[in-house]
Amino acid sequence: MSSPQSRNGKDSKERVSRKMSIQEYELIHKEKEDENCLRKYRRQCMQDMHQKLSFGPRYGFVYELETGEQFLETIEKEQKITTIVVHIYEDGIKGCDALNSSLTCLAAEYPIVKFCKIKASNTGAGDRFSLDVLPTLLIYKGGELISNFISVADQFAEEFFAGDVESFLNEYGLLPEREVHALEHTKIEEEDIE
Repeated sequence: MSSPQSRNGKDSKERVSRKMSIQEYELIHKEKEDENCLRKYRRQCMQDMHQKLSFGPRYGFVYELETGEQFLETIEKEQKITTIVVHIYEDGIKGCDALNSSLTCLAAEYPIVKFCKIKASNTGAGDRFSLDVLPTLLIYKGGELISNFISVADQFAEEFFAGDVESFLNEYGLLPEREVHALEHTKIEEEDIE
């Protein structure tokens, strides 16, 4: 006769080694299909919400304005919801090149903000933008000047980068939330699940 312990051991071995029934197999795959359907549904909802929230034009790069008329037209004819950041610069001025590079990076990260640059000598108001006030940042929304920063490079360390400019503009509430990261986070989550 076998002892109860050895009998329990045989029963558990039989349970582990027996083949899965068709019903069990279908149940497991049904659960995986449900998870995939839910994941697809969430992704679609996120994309729909993203499209609804990110209405308006998209830019993604820095526009070079050639004349004062072009500058005024950009400010006056843009949609009221669009934030416009204008960098007034001149070649060879300390901080202007670094700010141009920083704004190029930010334009890619904030495609709903219109980033522009114009040489002070091309504005038609060159006397207002003497070399000692450059680089200057002007921020507009709805055709109105909402903020201006004269000699803005003085706000940063000797060497500064896009992250420094982004933090500075965020400190004044001039940049919107970054929308790109919400979708990237969703994609990362999905890859982790799979």
